[in-house]
Amino acid sequence: MDSEDDHSRFHVLLTGGTGFFGRALLRHWTDQARASKKIARVCVLTRRPQKFLHQYPEFRNQAWLSFHQGDILDPSSLPDNAEFSHLLHAATDSTLGPQLTPLQRYTQIVNGTRNMLDYAVAQRVSRFLLTSSGGVYGPQPQDMDAFPEDFNGMPDPLRPEHAYSVAKRCAEHLCALYWGHFELQTVVARCFAFVGRDLPLGVHFAIGNFIHDALHGSEILIGGDGSPVRTYLDQRDLAHWLAVLMYRGIAGEAYNVGSDVPVTIRDLAHLVRDTLAPQKAVRISAQPINNIARNRYVPSITKARNQFQLEVRYTLEQAILETAAHSHTLAC
Repeated sequence: MDSEDDHSRFHVLLTGGTGFFGRALLRHWTDQARASKKIARVCVLTRRPQKFLHQYPEFRNQAWLSFHQGDILDPSSLPDNAEFSHLLHAATDSTLGPQLTPLQRYTQIVNGTRNMLDYAVAQRVSRFLLTSSGGVYGPQPQDMDAFPEDFNGMPDPLRPEHAYSVAKRCAEHLCALYWGHFELQTVVARCFAFVGRDLPLGVHFAIGNFIHDALHGSEILIGGDGSPVRTYLDQRDLAHWLAVLMYRGIAGEAYNVGSDVPVTIRDLAHLVRDTLAPQKAVRISAQPINNIARNRYVPSITKARNQFQLEVRYTLEQAILETAAHSHTLAC
């Protein structure tokens, strides 16, 4: 999104606006507003607006920002006659996901997306951005260094533990159907792994656990053998990328959102240690297994880079420092 773009004529409905993705976007737009850039009006759909504003008072009294109490699973609770131009659908409980049953996760993603697509059509919303997941590709082939958007692999639909990834693929297909049938301009952002000030520490995110250990533990513990390969995009880059794709992504297409700089979990733990707590030890809890298939989850970002000049602006070290600096504000 160019600095000269005038988005003040737009009105955005944001679902998932109180979560990791949503807070990144709200801070992104807050920074732009402070810089006197002409940003869109934004309405956040949330089940508990007052609780969110009590916890994050910096989002109070923003002229461009409003809140509507509602739930993506309850169409009757959605705002009526608001004349939204864009809908950014980012509502998924990624942090609380492990507490949900596979059926609950699937239902939340698929039914929630269908409800919001129906709403967009009924309210004559022009553009719809879905935050999907790189998990829709399924396992990364052994001879593939990075997933391109045209790779048509998928997770095994007969395994209940794949409910999240299968549901995201179904949500993407719904977007394609609504683009084809209703000409709703749907764009898909396939999101990979991220780190930033709103990342919960001490839950099921490896990098969050390492940062928590570096700040509060006696050592940094790697739960497996440290061999899986991942990438991590800074939360500030994530917000910038999503905003650009919402406005400029080509309808009917998907874009990978993430860093293309790979790191093993073992090296990640040592990087966190070296960045935050050089005196602490790193302990690997499992021994490497010979001849095991590599575990790799890396996106190609050539498409986003070539079409919109999107880049990884923050290094992993900078992202780790940013996360640690705000760790006292996180509700773990």
